[in-house]
Amino acid sequence: PTGYMENSVSYSAIEDVQLLSWENAPKYCLQLTIPGGTVLLQAANSYLRDQWFHSLQWKKKIYKYKKVLSNPSRWEVVLKEIRTLVDMALTSPLQDDSINQAPLEIVSKLLSENTNLTTQEHENIIVAIAPLLENNHPPPDLCEFFCKHCRERPRSMVVIEVFTPVVQRILKHNMDFGKCPRLRLFTQEYILALNELNAGMEVVKKFIQSMHGPTGHCPHPRVLPNLVAVCLAAIYSCYEEFINSRDNSPSLKEIRNGCQQPCDRKPTLPLRLLHPSPDLVSQEATLSEARLKSVVVASSEIHVEVEHTSTAKPALTASAGNDSEPNLIDCLMVSPACSTMSIELGPQADRTLGCYVEILKLLSDYDDWRPSLASLLQPIPFPKEALAHEKFTKELKYVIQRFAEDPRQEVHSCLLSVRAGKDGWFQLYSPGGVACDDDGELFASMVHILMGSCYKTKKFLLSLAENKLGPCMLLALRGNQTMVEILCLMLEYNIIDNNDTQLQIISTLESTGVGKRMYEQLCDRQRELKELQRKGGPTRLTLPSKSTDADLARLLSSGSFGNLENLSLAFTNVTSACAEHLIKLPSLKQLNLWSTQFGDAGLRLLSEHLTMLQVLNLCETPVTDAGLLALS
Repeated sequence: PTGYMENSVSYSAIEDVQLLSWENAPKYCLQLTIPGGTVLLQAANSYLRDQWFHSLQWKKKIYKYKKVLSNPSRWEVVLKEIRTLVDMALTSPLQDDSINQAPLEIVSKLLSENTNLTTQEHENIIVAIAPLLENNHPPPDLCEFFCKHCRERPRSMVVIEVFTPVVQRILKHNMDFGKCPRLRLFTQEYILALNELNAGMEVVKKFIQSMHGPTGHCPHPRVLPNLVAVCLAAIYSCYEEFINSRDNSPSLKEIRNGCQQPCDRKPTLPLRLLHPSPDLVSQEATLSEARLKSVVVASSEIHVEVEHTSTAKPALTASAGNDSEPNLIDCLMVSPACSTMSIELGPQADRTLGCYVEILKLLSDYDDWRPSLASLLQPIPFPKEALAHEKFTKELKYVIQRFAEDPRQEVHSCLLSVRAGKDGWFQLYSPGGVACDDDGELFASMVHILMGSCYKTKKFLLSLAENKLGPCMLLALRGNQTMVEILCLMLEYNIIDNNDTQLQIISTLESTGVGKRMYEQLCDRQRELKELQRKGGPTRLTLPSKSTDADLARLLSSGSFGNLENLSLAFTNVTSACAEHLIKLPSLKQLNLWSTQFGDAGLRLLSEHLTMLQVLNLCETPVTDAGLLALS
């Protein structure tokens, strides 16, 4: 532009904006009145002209309110101007995010520059801008102001009447708290304010129920991840001051082994990947005993006192060529060091911890939320200081118990570690783990549910035999049926190589009525297996269509099939249950399961036991990608 149009016209210089409406006026023109003259703007059509007109009117008014509210004199006048500004935003014909955000930012700046307002003035301003918050997230500075109000006036009616719909909208629509952390902090402080009411957790519980909805399935997919993010951040904040003092923070290895040592600790005894030995259960010898001085870490919120006594098991035979530190999945056999540990939180941190752990409990009670909750908690997203805190692990035990009681594999499989080399809830709450306080009852529940789904495998049993044989035998001795079944399976699948250890297991089984009965059944099955695997019988066998698992079991129990190499079950009604019979055929090389109901569970069992299998037909079966992974 040249001439007069070289310099821009500022919104502050516009005195008036009008639509040209006289008869011979140019079409679609706007008239801007500025000091020293007027400016005509011509649009391409009436729609664009009206758009310009309302936009210029909006900009002009926003500039006016910014100027008026930047230098407040009387707060009665300021409050009136804020209400007028809110009404203008709500009645504007323009459709844009900035229409509602601009007034919120003006009020946010006003509050940040005037920190000496009274509580009543705070509440009046919050009530005035409430209509804008129904469909908009508050800006960061306004969130900080809301947080302050929640902390200072948790019993204010504004918290219930104004903040509740705002927080509900945040939980339903927010996609990433990482981009707007103050929204998360505001939600966190709002929930704590609810907890400060007379009804306390009952109010919080009703709020969670309102977020889930009355039906069995929550219609808002973002609510659970956002609630979990708020809970994790709040729990982390309880231990934050201690986390910042890393010199006295226990290492993950120490947490895992149930002990905590100061930064100048002596090197601990190396762990080894252990195999069962004859004196595994009967012999225990103390190699070393060390008592470390108490360490006190004081802060405004947290006081930690640690007293440690370590005892070690006798060295056992290590796996050949493996001297590295084992992970918890594969090595849990070493008994943890005895220790006494207490972490004492300040009153406010203790209330915060209790509130948000209780929320995690509430979330775990919803069937539709439990799979996602288990997946979110599977990597153990808590600081190691929390895992060393007895109160935290004791309260969180309810959530883990809910996972262990859920029959869905997508839920209880999250008890195990997210990948090899990482710790899982199964390790933390098993005997010897830092969180175990019930002599293995939760451990038995976890093993029971895992064995009942797709974890009745040699690999899982081998892990238990190498790492948890002692606790399994102790629980079996106390009559736990799941552990009795585990010991029988270890014998049946030849998991235990050492003869003395096998004799110890047999003695344990014969010490209880249920164990003796199951061991006798095992002996009967072993005799039948020897008869079945005796050399002789056909090399090829085809079952008629419509045959069932029971038909296959009766057939295989009728004679010797040690020579059977080719078995066709095509177009029969067999399921994964028949895998228990198929794995007894040592010479089987070809297996046809075309058009059967044989699924993933059976395929996993075949992959572990039928080492001679060369040809496997799975056409038109319900086997999924997860099942095929077992073949690799």
